[in-house]
Amino acid sequence: MKRILTGDRPTADRFHLGNYIGTLKNRVSLQAQYETFIPLADLHALTTYFDKTENLESNIRGLMANYLAIGLDPKKVTFFIQSRIPEVVEIAYYLSLLTPRSIIAKQPALKEKLDQGNQDTVGLFYYPVLMAADILTFKANLVPVGKDQKAHVEYARDVAIKFNNQFGDTFTIPEPLIPTSVGTFPGTDGQAKMGKSLGNAIFLNDSAEEVEKKVMGMYTDPNRVRSTDPGKVEGNPVFIYLDAFVPELERSQVREYKERYTKGQVGDVEVKKYLAKILNEFLQPIREKRAQYERSPELVERILKEGTQKAREEAKKTIKEVRKAMKIDYFAD
Repeated sequence: MKRILTGDRPTADRFHLGNYIGTLKNRVSLQAQYETFIPLADLHALTTYFDKTENLESNIRGLMANYLAIGLDPKKVTFFIQSRIPEVVEIAYYLSLLTPRSIIAKQPALKEKLDQGNQDTVGLFYYPVLMAADILTFKANLVPVGKDQKAHVEYARDVAIKFNNQFGDTFTIPEPLIPTSVGTFPGTDGQAKMGKSLGNAIFLNDSAEEVEKKVMGMYTDPNRVRSTDPGKVEGNPVFIYLDAFVPELERSQVREYKERYTKGQVGDVEVKKYLAKILNEFLQPIREKRAQYERSPELVERILKEGTQKAREEAKKTIKEVRKAMKIDYFAD
């Protein structure tokens, strides 16, 4: 079975609908086909979160509860804490010795963080190298990423090939796994992307009342003044959400709403109330499961500890191979 690696920075303790459509839904389906490793990337979080470390533990617990609530199975997925795998940092150092500074300076991961106003620290500059080490330490065959993140995997490929050419075949050469049907998921305010800090997100653990309030305040067609005015369906967040979350059995209802909307035969309020119903029916089982795991912190902790132990054993195998290939395994135990 081939292996995939994909993770998240614990800079928050919850996911939103955009996260679900963009990555989480895909992970749930992939776990049946691939051996899956998911790091809780707290070292990556520190590059932009260094002044908020008191929140990292609770954020990790919250993300774990969400992972389990959406259907990620610890029997199929290895969850682990990145900072508890020191071999990753050591391998990142070796990779950095093979990497010109000019290559890192061009990496989108670095440019994106700098554009967001983060300080240009050595740790932040090192971000792409550490990301490559995550991938290569666990010998991932595939890395699920969006098109805008393909360059991260390409760098990991390039540095792995460079290492193998110089020291002998050691690292697996990863490939990006890019979903073809998923674009950015719009925020409730009509912005092109939903974001945790943008105030335009519906979260997986929002209450039914919160979901309804957010949906009723959603951006729709700005040119539609009255419910009798013909409306635009394309690019309308309400209909984008319906297309993403409506069950198969109710798709005919959405088609009917679209037709009536374009003819000015239905108001925004009616369609939004229907969307709120659909979203709450989707989210209710997730809310209930997350609440169960939050009431059982010892279970979540055990899953994470067992996964971290398994990941550490994998990393130990890799670092042993790396040191041997580099002929620096002197005075080994």
